[in-house]
Amino acid sequence: MFQHILIATDGSPLSQRAADTGIALAHSLGAKVHAFHAVMPFPAVAYFTEMLLASQAQYTEAALARAHQYLDDVRQRAKAAGVACEASFAVNAHPHEAIIASAREHHCDLIVMASHGRHGVESALLGSETHRTILYGDLPVLVCR
Repeated sequence: MFQHILIATDGSPLSQRAADTGIALAHSLGAKVHAFHAVMPFPAVAYFTEMLLASQAQYTEAALARAHQYLDDVRQRAKAAGVACEASFAVNAHPHEAIIASAREHHCDLIVMASHGRHGVESALLGSETHRTILYGDLPVLVCR
């Protein structure tokens, strides 16, 4: 059935539960997993160049540290379950695009990710990367809540 499962993570507790689901599925199928995190780029809205450069460096350092932390968490969960796991991240203002591109690049045949269950105005304003991944991707997506 599925041989290579991409697990998209944002480090949230809901995302960790989705990772556990993806890892359990991979274990039951004898599949491997690829943990992935999309890093949002620094929002360049400031008008003082010196402040922007300092803030950008600080933001980037913190964002990359979080990415490594989130991916290490999934690696540890996979290792504990006896599931092979690789991991990567990409910087992209549109996480759904990065998730889909990573799944294609690593020849994954399923994407597992969480949905925060936003509805109404909140969903319209914040959008849903899970929904966009389903709409614009060409792979099956297992959505966990």
